[in-house]
Amino acid sequence: MYRLLFSQVLRRLDAEAVHHATVRALALLSTLPLLKRLLHRALAPSDPALRVTAFGVHFPGPLGLAAGFDKDAACAEALSAFGFGHVEVGTITAHAQPGNPRPRLFRDVRRRAVINRMGFNNAGAQAAARRLRRTRGVPVVVGVNIGKTKVVPESEATADYVTSAKELAPLADYLVVNVSSPNTPGLRNLQAVELLRPLLAAVKEVADSTPRRTPLLVKIAPDLADDDVDAVADLALELGLDGIIATNTTIRHSGETGGLSGRPLKERSIEVLRRLRARVGDRLTLVSVGGVEDVDDVWERLLAGATLVQGYTGMIYEGPLWASRIHRRLSRRLRRHATTVPELIGRTAPDRG
Repeated sequence: MYRLLFSQVLRRLDAEAVHHATVRALALLSTLPLLKRLLHRALAPSDPALRVTAFGVHFPGPLGLAAGFDKDAACAEALSAFGFGHVEVGTITAHAQPGNPRPRLFRDVRRRAVINRMGFNNAGAQAAARRLRRTRGVPVVVGVNIGKTKVVPESEATADYVTSAKELAPLADYLVVNVSSPNTPGLRNLQAVELLRPLLAAVKEVADSTPRRTPLLVKIAPDLADDDVDAVADLALELGLDGIIATNTTIRHSGETGGLSGRPLKERSIEVLRRLRARVGDRLTLVSVGGVEDVDDVWERLLAGATLVQGYTGMIYEGPLWASRIHRRLSRRLRRHATTVPELIGRTAPDRG
């Protein structure tokens, strides 16, 4: 039904307008306790074989929603009710900003991809914090993804990230430093280790000081050279980070300016995951994102060493029941193989030598 709706109606509408309408509908659902609980009971992952623990946080299933959809922490509960094992909100900046001029979100239906140059449009850290303080009506693991405010110069980036972390780390199940979006000028420069080290160290100090010590991860781009991927992995180990999210969108494509997500990113995303696993083994939690479309993709990434998997573009093309379907199919496959998600993680990854 959804595929017919998408092919006949949604694909003909402005992509960002559809996105905003969807977020508003989900935000409304988040205010309806009974319906939200009924959906959660029907669609959320419940099989014990799907459960996984990462950096001390318990996840009901390995597939979560990547940052970029719920930019302002408006509808995480509703997304959990539709079957996501966790929801990463953001990217959130210290100060509110409108993002880049429209149009800035484009579908590439032929390649099952999306190009965006949103530019971290969001209402700022304080507004997101107010929403995250609300009592949750259904269980949901919420990660918070923070980025640099566009008008802040590179020399003041660390202070800008620290401002966001102080607001949001106490309210997050885990915190993510995003230095890999291609849509904020100069942001990817911060992936250079000499700039990244003081930034991550400062944010980690904030995350470590919260009452429950908020786990800290860093999100990297697929366009990093392999040696730079290794360098970031080594830095994450050196600083005692909890994990790495790989990967963000790519700028290596033809078409509209912006970051490309979806099917064309799949091959490089898996390459980076395997390289990270070979470098760090199981000493860091690896979260794989990029080109995840179906249960086969989730299965492959768990085998390759990812503890968690994220998607976003797949939901655009498959509809709101996408995550629930994948978790159900993953549950059946686990049962057939008499295994669980924790037992599956890294099974085909080579031993670190």
